[in-house]
This record gives sequence, C-alpha cells and structure tokens, in this order.
Amino acid sequence: MKMTSMEDLLAAAARTGTMPRVAVAASAQDVALLAALDAHARGIAEPVLVGDLEETRRIAGRAGVDISALESHHVPDRAGAVQHALALFRAGDVSMLMKGNVNTDVLLKGVLNKETGVPPAGILSHVAVFCLPGEHRLRLLTDAGVNIAPNLQRKAEIVRNALHVARSLGLERPRAAMLAATEKVMYPAMPATLDAQMVARMSAEGAFGDAVVSGPMALDLAVSPAAVARKGFEDPVAGNADVLVAPDIESGNVLYKTLTTLLDLPVAGIVAGSRIPLIVPSRGDSDRSKLYALALAAYMTRKECTG
Repeated sequence: MKMTSMEDLLAAAARTGTMPRVAVAASAQDVALLAALDAHARGIAEPVLVGDLEETRRIAGRAGVDISALESHHVPDRAGAVQHALALFRAGDVSMLMKGNVNTDVLLKGVLNKETGVPPAGILSHVAVFCLPGEHRLRLLTDAGVNIAPNLQRKAEIVRNALHVARSLGLERPRAAMLAATEKVMYPAMPATLDAQMVARMSAEGAFGDAVVSGPMALDLAVSPAAVARKGFEDPVAGNADVLVAPDIESGNVLYKTLTTLLDLPVAGIVAGSRIPLIVPSRGDSDRSKLYALALAAYMTRKECTG
C-alpha cells in the first residue's frame, strides 16, 4: 500500500496484531517517555523501559501516567542502559531501540560496538519522512543527522538506505534527487556536484535496483514542476523527487530544521542501515514528530517481520 500522508503512516503502524516492543534506552526523559507511552496507547509499540526507574516514575507521575504494568529494567548509567537495551534486542526481547536521556553519539557507539552492539551490514544514515502542505504524498530527506561529510561511497550507501525506506512506504520505483546548488558539474569548486553525477551514473547502471537517481539538482528543480517548466529542465526526477539527498550534514540539517521550524511540519526521522530500527529524536523535535518516528520504525519492523 502506497502511503500518501503522515496519518496513513500512523494507521498502518497501528494495525491489528502483536505490537513490536521498543526499548527506551535511558528512559528518564520526558519527551521520549511520553512519546513511547502515546505510541503504546495507540497500539503502535509496546515500551520496555531501561534506565533510572525512580526518575522515570517521577516523570510519568508528573504527566499523570501509570507505568507499573510496563516491563522495566533499572540501569541508572546511561551508557549501561544502551548496552542493556541492545542485549534485550540480541536476546529477541525487543525489536526496536529509542533514544531517551542519552547523547546520540553514545547510543550509536553502543550500536556499532563489534562485540556488544548490533553492527550494520553497511552504514548508518538518518532518513526523515514528511508531507508538504497541500500535497498528498510522502517525501524523504537524507542525511540530516549521522554522516558529516560523506564521500562518494558513503553517499551511495545513504541513497540505498533511503530507497529501502521509500519502498517500505509503498513507493515501488522511488525517484531520488542528489541535491546541489546547481545542475552543472563544477569541480573542484563544488565537489558535491561531481559526487551527485557519479551516484546518478551508478543508478543508471542498476546499482540501486528499480529506482531513478538524478543529479546534481537544485532543490527547486527537485520538487517544483513550475520551476522545471520555467527553466526548461528535462529529467525524469525533476519536479517529482520522492527522496531528497543532501550533499552533507550541514545542508541536510538546515533543510530538516526548515521543515520542522519554519514550516512547523511533523517529521518522522529514524536511523536506517542497522539490523535494529533506531529512533533517535532531536531534542527540538515536536511531540508529533517523535510519535511519527516511532510509527515509522514500528511499521517497518512489522512489514519486515511479515515479509
């Protein structure tokens, strides 16, 4: 089923069946805890609390929520809470991990630990799903939160992770735009333009399966049919990109914050590329964004478990 709105995502994640269990690592943080409890109430995911339980109970009490029925593990040390949550995943007790009161770098370091973590097959990258006002479709943005200055090889893996998420959302032949400041290759002044061209060539050679990746391409040409018409630009992705691929973390993060701050849009962001779905909300994300992130991870978990 192709999803066309964030509400579609919520509905798909809450379909009948056993809820996937999510370990909230370092659970004594109000925004993460309350988002997990909201997801539980909606039938999206069952929280397993790992952290300082005394403080977690105080937070829940201030919000008027009873957490006594939830599985809980008292691990006050934050890095220890991450390790314990990962141990629960390796034992098959949980299927997702959500960041609570712990820094993202600490969580990712734990995930990537070769001995006690869940090392990925490729690389980790941030994928955000959103819906622009007036549109009836979902778009994706990557990478706004993990890879700082990815080289060509990493950019290809970032694209691959995002296309996997896009296909999970029902986009059978996703279209991705490699964003840049211009449609021309300007090397060495703008190295990202050459990387974009190379990734697009990889796509043309079948590196990403049934998908179309084009670039370099400015943002307006990626999403606006009117801009495409005005500039007379011809490309199968132009004006209709499903996936926006930022050239670096700075531009990706600026675009992400533009969506969430200037446009006040809820955005579902996860870290893709790991065997364990990772919900790593930003402290500035709205409650709605955190709920949608949980829904996205839960939906993908259910979909992959059912084939």
